[in-house]
Amino acid sequence: MKVLDAIALILVVIGALNWGLIGFFNYNLVGSLFGFTSMFTRIIYGLVGLSGIYAISFFGREEYRN
Repeated sequence: MKVLDAIALILVVIGALNWGLIGFFNYNLVGSLFGFTSMFTRIIYGLVGLSGIYAISFFGREEYRN
């Protein structure tokens, strides 16, 4: 599970950085790198969203408390 946790965390961080860039500088890094309407961009956004949902489970885990 640790590998899945690390992958989810990396994707959540990528999503957070992308939203920060959009919010502060009106710059979409993922869209700029892979195309704004490409299927690959939609897959990345989907994976980031699923990772965020999965990361919610971190709050209920004993190892992530304290």
